[in-house]
Amino acid sequence: MKVVLVCALLSLLSLSHACPKECSCNSNTKVVDCRGRGLYDIPKRLHPETQELYLQDNRIRGLGSMAFREIPLVRILDLSNNSITTVSPTALLGLRALQRLSLAYNSLRELDKRLLGPIRTLSHLDLSHNSLWGLPGALGDSLRNLSHLGLSHNKLTRLDRSLLEVLTHLDSLTLRSNPWRCDCQLIGLKLWLETYIYKGGVLDEVMCTQPEEMKNTDLQKVPYQLFHVCMTTSYHYLFANIHHLENERLLRGHTHGNHAHPSSHAIHVPMAMGEGFGGGGGGGGGGLPECEPKQRHRPVNLRHAIATVIITGVVCGIVCLMMLAAAVYGCAYAAIMAKYQRELKKNEELATAQKADHATADEKEPLENAIA
Repeated sequence: MKVVLVCALLSLLSLSHACPKECSCNSNTKVVDCRGRGLYDIPKRLHPETQELYLQDNRIRGLGSMAFREIPLVRILDLSNNSITTVSPTALLGLRALQRLSLAYNSLRELDKRLLGPIRTLSHLDLSHNSLWGLPGALGDSLRNLSHLGLSHNKLTRLDRSLLEVLTHLDSLTLRSNPWRCDCQLIGLKLWLETYIYKGGVLDEVMCTQPEEMKNTDLQKVPYQLFHVCMTTSYHYLFANIHHLENERLLRGHTHGNHAHPSSHAIHVPMAMGEGFGGGGGGGGGGLPECEPKQRHRPVNLRHAIATVIITGVVCGIVCLMMLAAAVYGCAYAAIMAKYQRELKKNEELATAQKADHATADEKEPLENAIA
């Protein structure tokens, strides 16, 4: 009797986790293939040991909260070429082993910063061919292990540099076919891309659509002279440039440590605020400086660099005020001395005139006495 009950329980358990009728399953590879089945929702009764789930080419319109709670071990999740417009911030909750996620060819307008929060293993993220206007900066905290990021064919006009800076393992990045606005706010992206390419990263293109004079020009080839106005209108460039130079010093120090020739990679680096936009083009223009520093490179602390710049500005301001005060004092002193000299000369002339009058009066007195 007990044996029958155990068998019944096992059969019920196996039935509860049977392969969904809309899909084909491989128990050996733990792959569930539901491609092109006209699905409007995520299939039910997925086996909890599923590691790969393919749902592309269906009609799924949204992902609800904990939509994949039945398959916590899934490593590859492909949802491309559906009609997804909304994704719950907790849709991927529980997928702590997820490595590859594709949401390409959908209708996404935005992503919640909490979507990828619990996932730390993601290495491949494809968001291309959507309608994304931007990405939340906090999203980068979940993408630290990312090696590929696809953002092509969206509606991005700019991309937050702080999001990209945390992607230290990124090898491949696609940004083509976005309406990039190449203004002062994109200078940070240009500087980051130069460092990224210098380190061997793969990039397709960042083609400008605005302003008109840069239309159909790759951001990497836009000369720094066209961003010259940014130096005097925004401090963002200053801080971005300091951080960029810090990264370059670290990179060059690492390169010399491995005995690599500095001319093997071409990159243009603006060396200072006064000459940062004096040279040529984008990511491939100009070589590294020929003069090598004699001392060993030491990492530069960004906060210390910014503090140094601020202190230098304050000192220069004080010096300028002192020079202005000295100039005002000098002018006032010169005016007072000139006035004093004029009055002194006038007094001397008056004294001379009085002496002459007295002399004339003395000469007339003897003459009048003689006549009398």
